Order: sequence, then C-alpha cells, then structure tokens
Amino acid sequence: MKYYLIVGEASGDLHASHLMRSLKSEDPEAEFRFFGGDLMAAEGGTLVRHYRDLAYMGFVPVLLHLPTIFRNMRHCKRDILQWRPDVVILVDYPGFNLNIAKHVHAHTQIPVYYYISPKIWAWKEYRIKRIKRDVDELFSILPFEVPFFEQKHHFPIHYVGNPTADEVREFKVQSSKFKVQSPNIIALLAGSRKQEIKDNLPAMLQAASAFKDYELVVAGAPSVEPSFYEPFLRGYNVRLLNNQTFRLLGQATAALVTSGTATLETALFGVPQVVCYKTPLPRLARFAFDHVIKCRYISLVNLIADREVVPELMADRFSVGNIHDHLAAILPGGKERAAMLSGYDKVRGALGDLRAPENAAAIMVKLLREKK
Repeated sequence: MKYYLIVGEASGDLHASHLMRSLKSEDPEAEFRFFGGDLMAAEGGTLVRHYRDLAYMGFVPVLLHLPTIFRNMRHCKRDILQWRPDVVILVDYPGFNLNIAKHVHAHTQIPVYYYISPKIWAWKEYRIKRIKRDVDELFSILPFEVPFFEQKHHFPIHYVGNPTADEVREFKVQSSKFKVQSPNIIALLAGSRKQEIKDNLPAMLQAASAFKDYELVVAGAPSVEPSFYEPFLRGYNVRLLNNQTFRLLGQATAALVTSGTATLETALFGVPQVVCYKTPLPRLARFAFDHVIKCRYISLVNLIADREVVPELMADRFSVGNIHDHLAAILPGGKERAAMLSGYDKVRGALGDLRAPENAAAIMVKLLREKK
C-alpha cells in the first residue's frame, strides 16, 4: 500500500521514521512519500519537502514566512491528489496538518490517520470539530488524552504507547556498555528551534555557570547548525554536543530543559530537571496560562503525572535567579532531588510498556486492509 506522511519538525521526523519501519514490517509492499526529514528518508521512499522548510515558530517568524508556508501547503495538497495514496498519516504539527486533512477529506476518499494527536487539551480545543470532521483515526501517545477525547468529546482514540519511552529504552539497551565520561555534567536543552534557543539559552548558561564543579554541555538540535550556538557560548566554559541528546542525558547529573518532548526524555533517563521557558510579555503570558490555556502544566512530565514533579519556570517565573535556585535544589545533596526521581517512577508507570510504532502500524494496516 501507499503511505503519505507529513511531519513538521525534528521530533516528528524521528517518530515517523520508526513508524515507517514498523509499517514495512506489517506491509512488505509499503511505498512512502512524505514531507519529513533525514531519518524518514533513510527508511526509503520519496522526500517531497524537508521539515526545515516548514518549521517556523512564533507570530513574527510565521508572518514573515507566510508565502513559503502557503506555497508548501498548496504543493502538498496537489502532490497527495496526484499520488493517490491509500492513506495520509499526519504527525503532530496541527496548524499545517489539519488544513491538509480538511483538503483530503473534502476532495478524496483517502482516509486520514493522525499519529501523535494534536494537543488541543492545552489550547484551541475548538479544533475538535475539525478533527471529528476530517480525521478518520486518531492515535495517541499520551495516556491522559484518552479520557479527554473519548469521555469529554466522544471521539474514539487509540492509545498506542509512547514512542519516546520506546526510544529511550532502546538507547539504554544499545548503550549499556557505554562509559560515562564525566560524573558532573549539567545538560542544557534549550529547544529544537532557533527562537527557543535564542530566548532560553542565555539565561540557562548564566544560571548554570555558577556551579563551578560541573561541566556545562549544550544539546545541539539536529535542525540547527552548530554555528548558530557560537555567539551564545562565548565567554562560558561550555561544550556543544550536536545531535546527541540521548548520549548527553545518559551522562548528565541534572538538566535545564525547555518545555517539549525533551522534558519527558530527561525524566525517562532519570535526570532531575528544571523546565525553563521564556515568553514575551511575561505577565500577559501568565494571565493567558491561568485563564485561557486549558491545562495546569506545560511539561509532559507534570501532565502525565497530573502533579508538579518538575518545576516550571515560565513567563513571570523565568529568571536567572529562579533557575539557579531550582537547579541547586536538584543537584546531588539538593532538597528536591530524591522527590523528583520518585515522581519519575509514576510517569514511567503511566506510559506503560506498549511499543508505540509497532502497535500503531499493526492497527493502521489492519484497518486499511479491512477497508479494501
């Protein structure tokens, strides 16, 4: 069968590449065409657009690149109609993907499957109407999404397990003989986009540099060239480890992490962390979080645990002083370290042991064959 996949960032490329591998196991005749990245390309098929041409974050960058975004969207729609796949598989990235789903639903009989469902429980809950209308099957990687979709909105959903948990388990098995180079590393994970790095890394470096007994190591994002980091690192005793986040977390004593999938990765490696997320207009952002955004936390760790396991320093709580103090509390001997590590156990238990890509691929292929 023919599978058309669409992702918009590095994490989607990773998860989609594993899904493609599992689809090939279920369907040896699988053909792929995709908007994706290098990891997906390594699995075979045709890369139509790289996610680097899609990933714009923030109001101003999106506004400046609107012509490119719309051009890519038009090309994607035409390409799907010309190739006529058996299924379109969307991976996160809802601003772009829900538009594609609407077009596919309106103009074809091609089923639309959504792998890694949109996080409408956080904001833009009204998108549930578009999901109900344009998405045939929804696949969740977060256990708390099941009651949200099925009980609150009466929309069936498949919880297939969490791919990040799979990836961390696999890495730990493969690197079981890996020797730790340094027992004293503070990892700095400042995000996967340039704007996130620009906003968060300077304060992270300033706060962490006060701990002279620790080596600072920045996790370089795969979609960001190493040269982009250079201006931020000048004047600090710090090392950049590019595109090796798991290796870094396997060695780290503690971490400063920008909210996102990295918070969950850090927890699954058992590394105590402080979540840092700078926002423009911090007081307004705090008001929006308290009164508009419909979730209590910004980090996946706390959302899955349904309580504050890791501190979240966002908006008006984001400052060098706060980052320093919370980091001190989670380093060895710190008053919060043991409790945080205990909280991570609850997160692991909630995720379960299902292998997400294999489980999702088996369900997808079964549904498609039944449809045929």
